[in-house]
Amino acid sequence: MNRTNRGDSPMKRALDEARKAGLRGEVPIGACLVLDGAIIAAAGNETRVSNDPTAHAEILVIRRACAELGQERLVGADLYVTLEPCPMCAAAISFARIARLYYGAQDPKGGAVESGPAYFQSAICHHAPDVYSGLAEAESAQMLRAFFAERRGQAITTG
Repeated sequence: MNRTNRGDSPMKRALDEARKAGLRGEVPIGACLVLDGAIIAAAGNETRVSNDPTAHAEILVIRRACAELGQERLVGADLYVTLEPCPMCAAAISFARIARLYYGAQDPKGGAVESGPAYFQSAICHHAPDVYSGLAEAESAQMLRAFFAERRGQAITTG
């Protein structure tokens, strides 16, 4: 197996993937999946580069981890992501049976974990992971604010 562990914390790796996505012109969101203490997969958004609206960081990480492990479920895995997952990604996290979700910034407009539809609390959710929010929240949010400010041609101050 091609499991990696460069000594990075999983959230640091997710942030690195988000930065790389931003440099590609993608919305800077990154994700990292850990199982048994090893990083199994990491990715940033690739919706534009692959012309695929489902190529969110979370979906890519789930796909890659399942392929790496040769299984359809990720029981016992931890998923680290820089932004609160959207409804599509929350459903994929549930279907993959991921044990724990750690995310950085909340997404009041598009999130589906603690914002919006709160997917894991809904009757249609078959499996809800333990959720831990606010991990590297400031850095995750700042990266997104800077990305969108640049797209709008606005200056942004840090802090």
